[in-house]
Amino acid sequence: MPDVRLASPQGRWILLTTVLGSSMAMLDSTVVNVALPRIGRDLNAGLAALQWTVNAYMVTLAGLILLGGSLGDRYGRRKIFVVGVVWFAAASLLCGLAPNAEVLVAARAFQGVGGALLTPGSLALIQASFHPDDRGRAVGLWSGFGGVGAAVGPFVGGWLVDGPGWRWVFLLNVPLAALCVPVALRHVPESDAGSSRARGAESAEGRPHGGFDVLGAVLAALSLGLVTYALIEAGRGAVVVAVAAVGGVAAGAAFLYVERHRPDPMMPLDVFASRQFTAVNLVTLCVYAALGGFFFLSAVQLQVVAGYSALGAGTALLPTTVLMLLLSARSGELADRIGPRIPLTAGPLLSAAGMLLMLRVGPDASYPADVLPAVLVLGVGLVTLVAPLTATVLASVDVARAGLASGINNAAARAAGLVAVAALPVVTGMGEEAYRSATAFDDAFGRAMVVCAVLMVAGAAIAFATVRPPGPECRRPECRTHGSVTAPPLEGVRARRNLAPGPRRDPGKFHG
Repeated sequence: MPDVRLASPQGRWILLTTVLGSSMAMLDSTVVNVALPRIGRDLNAGLAALQWTVNAYMVTLAGLILLGGSLGDRYGRRKIFVVGVVWFAAASLLCGLAPNAEVLVAARAFQGVGGALLTPGSLALIQASFHPDDRGRAVGLWSGFGGVGAAVGPFVGGWLVDGPGWRWVFLLNVPLAALCVPVALRHVPESDAGSSRARGAESAEGRPHGGFDVLGAVLAALSLGLVTYALIEAGRGAVVVAVAAVGGVAAGAAFLYVERHRPDPMMPLDVFASRQFTAVNLVTLCVYAALGGFFFLSAVQLQVVAGYSALGAGTALLPTTVLMLLLSARSGELADRIGPRIPLTAGPLLSAAGMLLMLRVGPDASYPADVLPAVLVLGVGLVTLVAPLTATVLASVDVARAGLASGINNAAARAAGLVAVAALPVVTGMGEEAYRSATAFDDAFGRAMVVCAVLMVAGAAIAFATVRPPGPECRRPECRTHGSVTAPPLEGVRARRNLAPGPRRDPGKFHG
């Protein structure tokens, strides 16, 4: 049984190393968009290369994140976490030294593999190490600091891009890892799961682990990669694009076949027997596709069209995350009282309104009059929907499968974001050199915001038609405040002895 107390020196060291590890991935997911125009100019890259700079990371992260959590359960959470941090730092170093766009994109794909190992590992270490009486507070502190990292990420990224250069957006991860790894090896205990290899690991539901679904993970990443390639290159009309599209669909079908027939799949398809779970994931796909497209294009719009510096663009979008940090806990409490249907309907509609307000952001846009109202309305919409979304996902499956449900929901959100980043330029007629022309980009950006708003409205419609109040004995999120706009938070599985319904300890207040 884990027995580290939060107030002990070891407890503080564990908290520090998990915060450092998760902050690396959190910062990277929020600062790269701000650097894109400068990356494009310095590397003489077209729009497709900028799309791949974002999506290469997301393809491997979304495809492998469920496998990353399983590896920690089987081989030891500390071991896999440390491997993830070292891998992420090495890939970040390669990103920072990349001589051209091709190397940068390849390094970003490797970086996503490291992110898939360390992202679930940081939370798992907290849950495996701390005494049950301290676990809720420890998770709250961990995710609170992670939320702060998400909030300051665009600011730090903008400052780095305008100052020492965009390469330091990636190089910053190296000293963070150099501090994180020794602390983890010295002060963080290895989880009991690390010794389960010899005696046969168990899944979250108590079944023996026969092995890892590596084939499923590879097929998932391959499908996402091929579909993304087909969408990014669609405007060129080459035969290879059609082949990639067909291959992506075939890989997706093969993934579903493998998951249905494996004895211990990465993503058990029977979890979708819950209509509520399926419906909420459809809402997630719509919402996070819209958000992925919005944040990818808005940072470029503010710099290329409105004339903001990288620091100004990053700071301009900061109120959205600040609102989420300050108010999501209260939003979750409100949803507990009135049910999730109204928040999951109203939240996307408010977010859609915020995206439409961005249509006012053009050349020489005024921040107080044009930009701030849009990001505030969007922020209120996200505050309204994110906490109820997580709670509804967890409530829609058996308590023992809550960690699995959260992982699937997180991966679905990331996949939706990467598809949106790939598809929006094609849908809106954004040419390869559009980001070099204020007029061309502004026209396409306006069309893209309408598409993103429509996706939000579709999510609201699905939620209104399908979401129902959860049962009284469902599992609630351990944390309530969410500071990231790239995906819903990951929720781990409680210790097996706590899986049975019963009185619930007061959860932490933050969600990173």
